Amino acid sequence: MSLAKKIRDKGQVLNGRIKQGFGRVTGNRRLTAEGKTDRVAGNLKQSGEKAKDAFKH
Repeated sequence: MSLAKKIRDKGQVLNGRIKQGFGRVTGNRRLTAEGKTDRVAGNLKQSGEKAKDAFKH
């Protein structure tokens, strides 16, 4: 996994956590859902890259 992709995916997870937390605090369901979606998508991308790396070696 390239370092740039790893950083981008980690950033997406972090951004999702921030959105989700902010949505919870403000009671904004849409923002909470967007945050959860971002977080899950970032984790899936990380898992996919790890699987690719495992099969390369």
